[in-house]
Amino acid sequence: MAADIGRFTTEPKIAYFSMEIGLKKEIPTYSGGLGVLAGDTIRSAADLRIPMVAVTLVSRKGYFRQDIDEEGNQIEHPVEWDPADHMTLLPEKVRVEIEGRDVQIQAWLYVVESVTGGQVPVLFLDTDVEGNREEGRTITHFLYGGDERYRLKQEVVLGIGGVRMLRELGFQIRKYHMNEGHSSLLTLELLNRFKRDIEEVWDEEHVWDTERVRSMCVFTTHTPVEAGHDKFPYDLVRDVMGEIVPLGFLRKLGGEERLNMTLLALNLSRYVNGVAKRHMEVSRDLFPGYEIHAITNGVHSYTWTCESFKRLYDRYLPGWANEPELFVRVDKIPHEEIWKAHMEAKIRLLEFIKEQTGVVMDPDVLTIGFARRATAYKRANLLFHDVERLVRIGQGRIQVVYAGKAHPKDEPGKGLIKEIHRYMKSLEGKIPIVYLRDYDMDIALRMVSGVDLWLNTPLRPFEASGTSGMKAAHNGVLNFSVLDGWWIEGCIEGYTGWAIGKEPEETIVGEDTSDRDADDLYNKLEKVIIPTYYERREIWIKMMENAIGKNAYYFNSHRMMRRYVTEAYIR
Repeated sequence: MAADIGRFTTEPKIAYFSMEIGLKKEIPTYSGGLGVLAGDTIRSAADLRIPMVAVTLVSRKGYFRQDIDEEGNQIEHPVEWDPADHMTLLPEKVRVEIEGRDVQIQAWLYVVESVTGGQVPVLFLDTDVEGNREEGRTITHFLYGGDERYRLKQEVVLGIGGVRMLRELGFQIRKYHMNEGHSSLLTLELLNRFKRDIEEVWDEEHVWDTERVRSMCVFTTHTPVEAGHDKFPYDLVRDVMGEIVPLGFLRKLGGEERLNMTLLALNLSRYVNGVAKRHMEVSRDLFPGYEIHAITNGVHSYTWTCESFKRLYDRYLPGWANEPELFVRVDKIPHEEIWKAHMEAKIRLLEFIKEQTGVVMDPDVLTIGFARRATAYKRANLLFHDVERLVRIGQGRIQVVYAGKAHPKDEPGKGLIKEIHRYMKSLEGKIPIVYLRDYDMDIALRMVSGVDLWLNTPLRPFEASGTSGMKAAHNGVLNFSVLDGWWIEGCIEGYTGWAIGKEPEETIVGEDTSDRDADDLYNKLEKVIIPTYYERREIWIKMMENAIGKNAYYFNSHRMMRRYVTEAYIR
């Protein structure tokens, strides 16, 4: 196995660190958008032959498997999966100190391979090692599980353990890319590695070669709200980690009151970016004084295109999978073939819905899809803001497909799922509504390709980017979304889709715009969207073409990764 890993250590690499990575349904080490984005990043790196190695946690019990009872109560179950079924266990081990005791870490190797010949090794760190105490063995069991202490232990394993494992395996690292702040403790390990001799410096603080560490680090923030950034009290930090660097110095880097993982990464990274232009602006307001750039997210085109559209693109746009810019030539595809490919995907989704829920939906009815993490700011219930008006507009004209998990500790998010189930029952016979359980990558692809309209209703400015709408566009599905995140850049009103609500600069942070947004949603649904779908089908299909040629053309992870290379990795 040493020889096997050796083929990846012959040239310097970009080390991509992410708490979660979504590679496929059978490896349940992701909870949602952040992890799926990480998977798309790695797939594009393999396609483009970017020299990269990825580091994450093995999450042996997954995030959770979701069940929902008749009343809409979410029930969480551990996911039983065996990494040995998908990966190879490497013999090398490293140690980190947690709560004053050594914890051994092993790594599982999974290789993402591209048809271009590119390969990216992914290391899944695992503390379920013989010799570790029980509390040590379970650190890498649950993604985002446990309490604050458990989370900090995981971040020690990911950041500090990850850097040590790369070194143990013989990797030469050119840059360390932190995908969100969960891995920012890697900067402390680097500070210790590049510590100067005390005799060469004027004072103790200058022992730490912060400039060298900054030159090696890239940080992508995904969180547009202050409360979303991991922060730990220093008493807990000292108890879990000891003093990796002197506490006074750590406070200067990570915040005086609590250790803020985002602040730590900001202070020790030369290149920092948000994940959309609007998110860059919000991040600059959150962290004034820091130079924060914007690289808008994208999705892996081949992964997120359904089979019927893959065949269509292969016929008319050969090479599209590795050159998504070829989508600009989508007008070569006859409209009847676009519609035929769409209806194939739609029927496939509706058959899946019947199989999973017993509900029979009509392929000729405008089908609206909404699937994302169930949490309050996503406003999954905005569609039901005025139920009587919705029924008046939509009875016999629309049907709705929902999916999404709430974090086990997010009670308002769980409440949204229950609320939608109440509407499902009360609107039975008027507007068909289903909620698909246990949302995963496979269900996501069925939905983003099989619905007619992709709905997104976040409260601004809390959507950093969003990527589900980009996936929909790859399948010719039109977006109907609040102008936040990527959709500010992707929306050409009435051309690639439709906006909900006013321009983002008119929104005050924290202002509840639900009344105004719902009114706009209903107006456009009644006066524009439904009539276009049923009465002006040729215009609808032309808009599908526009979504592919304007949105899929740009909002893909190949474009995203080329920008990371030129703007972040080779600086």
